[in-house]
Amino acid sequence: MKTPFVNYDAGLHEDLLDPVEAAAYLNAALDDGTQSIFLMALRDVAKAHGLTRLSRETTLNRENMYRILSEDGNPQFSSLKTLLDSLDLKLAIEPKQEQVVA
Repeated sequence: MKTPFVNYDAGLHEDLLDPVEAAAYLNAALDDGTQSIFLMALRDVAKAHGLTRLSRETTLNRENMYRILSEDGNPQFSSLKTLLDSLDLKLAIEPKQEQVVA
């Protein structure tokens, strides 16, 4: 009996359509601490949602999104916020460690 083949990218993209899964994926990339890893993860999330659809929903054209999400991309905060908004995600800042209340 053959084991069914599961395409990794298709499975990943399906998972990344869920905002909770996408947020966990992006937070894991942020934990890595490099901009290129985070942008690669954000590119995965954007591809899952469709770059053409995202470019229609945002003020970002498709070529600009590819440039922003490239390994050497350096998106402006406004572009990053626009893209995250269209993915039903937001940026948040948290303390590194929980404060212990005495």
